[in-house]
Amino acid sequence: MTEVSSLTGRLLVATPALTDPNFDRAVVLLLDHDEEGSLGVVLNRPTPVGVGDILEGWGELAGAPGVVFQGGPVSLDSALGVAVIPGDEGTSQGARLRSGGADPIGFRRVHGAIGLVDLEAPPELLAAALGSLRIFAGYAGWGPGQLESELTDGAWYVVESEPGDVSSTEPEGLWRAVLRRQRSELAMVATYPDDPSLN
Repeated sequence: MTEVSSLTGRLLVATPALTDPNFDRAVVLLLDHDEEGSLGVVLNRPTPVGVGDILEGWGELAGAPGVVFQGGPVSLDSALGVAVIPGDEGTSQGARLRSGGADPIGFRRVHGAIGLVDLEAPPELLAAALGSLRIFAGYAGWGPGQLESELTDGAWYVVESEPGDVSSTEPEGLWRAVLRRQRSELAMVATYPDDPSLN
């Protein structure tokens, strides 16, 4: 079996050809990607449910909008916390450890400044360290080789993530914003109409 090049920390941006309604215009942050499969969260699906309504103590730490996001169609009854540690965007794990800066308790780094938050930990343990926090109900998951097959079929664009993607204050516009910042023909895809039949 050929080795899978990890896409952890990258964004999957749904192409206009992707017809699955769960992922229409979705921007997915990949939290894990290897030969055993992939796991990510949809960054641009806010719900009307406030974080404080379901997770006591975490509401004050959630960035605007302070709502739960639908992270994907899998395990909608589970919650994942994704956060950014400010000032850490360009710091490699090795450099941080050499300088004595370990990750805060209850935070597991995924890529760059982005990591997963242990929602079982007391929120006050992380309050001082976190720059922004998003809570996701459910996640997007792919079995071994499934994502690679979808990439081959042209369902997703793969682009670099930026720490601000996790905490975008206008998540509904994230699909267009991520495409617009690309330095390639992908920037033109941002102008694709919501309903191509109206073209």
